[in-house]
Amino acid sequence: MSLVVKDLSKKYGDKPALQNLSFSMEEPGVYAVLGTNGAGKTTALRMILGMLSKDSGEVVWKGHELDIKTCNVGYLAEERGLYPKYPILDQLLYFAALRKVDKNTALKRIKELANTLEVQEYIFPQNAYSSSGKTVKKIKPKRPDQLSKGNQQKIQFMIALLSDPELLILDEPMSGLDPVNTDLFKNIIRQEINKGKYIIMSSHQMPTVEEFCTDIVILDKSRIVLQGNLNEIKKQLGRTRLSLKVEKNINDIIAKEGVSVISEKEYEYELKVSGSEQANALLSDLIFAQVPIIKFDLKEPSLHEIFVSKVGNEQ
Repeated sequence: MSLVVKDLSKKYGDKPALQNLSFSMEEPGVYAVLGTNGAGKTTALRMILGMLSKDSGEVVWKGHELDIKTCNVGYLAEERGLYPKYPILDQLLYFAALRKVDKNTALKRIKELANTLEVQEYIFPQNAYSSSGKTVKKIKPKRPDQLSKGNQQKIQFMIALLSDPELLILDEPMSGLDPVNTDLFKNIIRQEINKGKYIIMSSHQMPTVEEFCTDIVILDKSRIVLQGNLNEIKKQLGRTRLSLKVEKNINDIIAKEGVSVISEKEYEYELKVSGSEQANALLSDLIFAQVPIIKFDLKEPSLHEIFVSKVGNEQ
């Protein structure tokens, strides 16, 4: 067992920020720490890293207390943490040196990551030349305050990856990214998984969490409200989500069976059923009424639905 988090707790005055958080990662992969705003997610991640003191609990990495001085950890914070007025390359080399990465290795990794994340022009700008080969315009490297929020996020992701960390902690990694750049981040996360890395991810983007994470913990008001293997959780809850597409309005049939409508658009329905028995009853009614059926897909609940069911009624 490589990572063990046991009974982490933190209070600010009389207000609990985190209560008895425990989980473990026995093998490489992605573990999700989820929760409502202010539930304690970022507090938990910072306590794991040792950035915040613990009131109680311990974090053990490969049999020893986790210490970022001896454990190769990468951290992508939710907040922007760059120096706005200093050239990006200087900052990348500075942060690499803090993680004891030599300059040649750091430059190689910076170039590789810059190419993958499509930010080469901001770090290694190309000067403009005349037809005779003379420099017409010398292009200065960019500073963080000259970049969009999405590109600043890319630079921070590069910093987290520069030391080729064994343990990678990502706090809202896709925040502020458009779909194209989200896919770039996802590709890198997949590469890190394939390398056998241990990753802890916090995110409000439930489809992304479902894509990568096998085990989750959901926090609400500093406490655990759900924890375990995501597939097992879904299996226990049963198949209650029905995606249905037909060629005519069937609201009367849906109402007859007492099925809840989640969404409806042009004869395409997302329905909430109690289980396979109610779904089959609806299917029988549709067949009896000779309704052309294009799609009938009974599924387990999504992580979004699970999350809302656990914490949504308390907001």
